[in-house]
Amino acid sequence: MAEAGQAFGQNWSTTMTSLRPMARTGLAALSGVFLLAAAPSALAADGAPDKAAVLANYSDIALAGYQDALAAAKTLDEATDALIAGPSEATLKAARDAWRAARPSYQETEAFRFGNPIVDDWEGRVNAWPLDEGLIDYVAGTYGTESDANNLYTANVIANPSITIGGETIDASTITPELLQDKLQEAGGVEANVATGYHAVEFLLWGQDLNGTDAGAGERPHTDFAGGDDCTGGNCDRRGQYLDAATDLLVTDLEEMVGNWEKDGAARKALLDSPENGISAILTGMGSLSYGELAGERMKLGLLLHDPEEEHDCFSDNTHISHLHDAIGIRNVYTGRYERTDGTIVEGPSVSDLVAASAPEIDQELRAKLDATVSAMETMAKAAEDGEAYDQQIGEGNDEGNARVQAAIDGLVDQTRAIERAVAALDLGNVSIEGSDSLDNVNAVFQ
Repeated sequence: MAEAGQAFGQNWSTTMTSLRPMARTGLAALSGVFLLAAAPSALAADGAPDKAAVLANYSDIALAGYQDALAAAKTLDEATDALIAGPSEATLKAARDAWRAARPSYQETEAFRFGNPIVDDWEGRVNAWPLDEGLIDYVAGTYGTESDANNLYTANVIANPSITIGGETIDASTITPELLQDKLQEAGGVEANVATGYHAVEFLLWGQDLNGTDAGAGERPHTDFAGGDDCTGGNCDRRGQYLDAATDLLVTDLEEMVGNWEKDGAARKALLDSPENGISAILTGMGSLSYGELAGERMKLGLLLHDPEEEHDCFSDNTHISHLHDAIGIRNVYTGRYERTDGTIVEGPSVSDLVAASAPEIDQELRAKLDATVSAMETMAKAAEDGEAYDQQIGEGNDEGNARVQAAIDGLVDQTRAIERAVAALDLGNVSIEGSDSLDNVNAVFQ
C-alpha cells in the first residue's frame, strides 16, 4: 500500500516553472499568484484523493523544502568560510545576507514539526531558541554574570579552552562540530544552552542586539574575526573555528533530514505505513505551529512582555521574515503546494482536497483564514522592511505596532479554530494541538 501510494503521489505531483519566479528573501518572498498545474482525476467516488497519495505529496513537499534549506545552508557555509579567510566589511555583509537568505526555505519546513517524531527529535539541533549567548562568546555587562537556571550562562567557550560541565572538565582547545553537538548543545540539560544551528550562527555574525526596542540590530565588527593586532573582542581565531564548526554542522544536519524524506527515508516511510495516522500528523503539525508555538510562544509572549529578547531572530532583526514564512509553510502543507526557491512548483493531492470532499464549507473557511493570516504577516513584515523592526513593533507604547502584531496573532488563532473543525470533519481522533500559557493562562506569564 505504501509503495503504491508513493508512486501515485509522485505521478500526481507536478513540478512547473512559475511565470514570474520570486526571490525568497525579504519582502520579495511575500505570497503571490501563480498558475496551477492541472491534475489528473484519480479520486474516490466522493471526490477525495487516496490518503496515501496525500501523504506522498506531503512528503515530496517536505523533501523539496529541506533540499532548498540545505542548498541555502551550503551557500551560507561558503560565505562564512570567506569571512573567516578574509575578514572585511564586505565578507561580513555577504555572510549576513546568506544567513538571511537561508531562513525562508527552512522556516517553511517548520510545518512538518510536531506531528512527525523524526523531525521533532532533530529540530532542536538546527533552530533551537532562545539561547543564552554567554555560553558561546563575550557579552555586554548588562547581560549579567550568572543565572540560577544555568551554570553555563557566561561560560564563553570561545574564550576558554576548557570548561566544566556537571563536574566533568571538557577539552575545548579545538572547537569542532563534535564538541558543539555532543558536549555543548543543551549542556547540563538546560535548553537555553544552544550551541548549534541557525541562531548560534546568527549570534556569531551579528553579536548582541543592545538596542532594546529602539532601532538597530547587532553590530559585531568584522574585526572580531581578524588576525593579529587587528583582532577585536579577543580570541578571533577561535571565533572563526566556532563559526566554521557551526555552519559545517548545519549543513550536515540538513543533509540528514533530506535523507529522511527521500524515497526510502524513515520519515516518509513512517507516514505511508499508517495513512490514517499520517493525516493526523499533518493537522497536528499545522495546528501546533499555528497556535502554541507561533501565536503563543514566539509572538504573544513577547507582545505581552514588550520584550525584544522574546523575538525569534533577535540578533539580526529578521524575525518578521521568519514568522511570515512559518505562516506560508502552514498554508503550503494544507493546500499541498510549495514554491521552490528556483520558482518551480511541487504540488499534488492535499488535506484540503480531503476536507473539501467531506465539508466544502470548512475547507473554504480554512483556506480563507490561512490567506488572511499570511496577509496580516505581510503587513507586519512590510512595516519592518520599511524601517520599523519587529522588536520595535512589540515595544511598550507602540500602539500601532502592537496592533499589527496582534492582528497576525489573531489570524493564527482563528485559523487554528478552523483547523480543529477540519479535524472534526475528517473524524480524526488522535490530533493534539499544543497550547501556550501566553494564550491560555496569561496570569502565569507574569508570575
